[in-house]
Amino acid sequence: MELRHLRYYVAVAEECHFGRAAARLHIAQPPLSQQIKQLEAELGVQLLVRSTRRVELTAAGERFLVRARDLLTQAEAAVDEARRVAVGEVGRVAIGFTGTATYELLPSLSRALRTELPGVELDLRGEMLTPSQTEALLDRRIDIGLLRPPVGDVDLTTRDLRQEPLIAVLPESHPLAAGTHVDIADLRGETLVGYPSQHRSVIHDAVIEACRSAGFVPQAAEVAETSTLVSFVAAGLGIALVPRSVQHLRITGATYRPLSGRAPTVALAVATRRDESDPAVLRAVDVIVRLVNQDSNRLNRDQLRTSPLSIDM
Repeated sequence: MELRHLRYYVAVAEECHFGRAAARLHIAQPPLSQQIKQLEAELGVQLLVRSTRRVELTAAGERFLVRARDLLTQAEAAVDEARRVAVGEVGRVAIGFTGTATYELLPSLSRALRTELPGVELDLRGEMLTPSQTEALLDRRIDIGLLRPPVGDVDLTTRDLRQEPLIAVLPESHPLAAGTHVDIADLRGETLVGYPSQHRSVIHDAVIEACRSAGFVPQAAEVAETSTLVSFVAAGLGIALVPRSVQHLRITGATYRPLSGRAPTVALAVATRRDESDPAVLRAVDVIVRLVNQDSNRLNRDQLRTSPLSIDM
């Protein structure tokens, strides 16, 4: 039994007339009559009672009509879903966010992706350091990573989205918080709260290099998550240098200041598996790239209008 047999039967059953059903199906009447006979023979059941004037459904024919309509509806839904999957309108995408991007990008990207790809199920995972995202991409636990390059694995591909300057996070009561900018050299002798060195943190390396360029090696206290880092600063346990996007994390007792001069920068990139072909993943990447570019352009314009930056929490 083929789907065309079901379509033919439904047309005849609904029209109760072979001539009208044939016209509706755009086929000749004799082949239609033959197809219905073949269907009845295959089922071993009489579905229709034919007369010279009309066609009537048997009790089996009535029940078969209900099931035939259901099957045709399900077949059409399956075809529609397959087509939507093929163009990336349906699927599941898991995205990892590095800690510093979690508080800025996760909410806005979630809203944008749900608006533009409403049929795609999202699995959003925040506070993932770059090494963890790399492993998760290779293990297929996530499909997209928003991380800090470089990524050394040849099975992954990255695309830089923007460069972010480092800014200082200070306790509100700290003397340096009274100024509009912070000079890295003034952090000599301060305890710097940063990311773990053993996890190959790009930000950790950038902070250490910035301090060395200013002529000192910092005393460091290491934490794993951005929220913990800013909380430590708010508690007066040290000072931190973080990417500018962290300023979206508002914790009472912490204040943000830009660095004097040419601030060191770290890149933010989107990463996928090199052989990625899932249309939903590729469409999600397009949305992410477009949104981050828009946000970066807006932030740069705002910076030009409001510089110097001074943000109190």
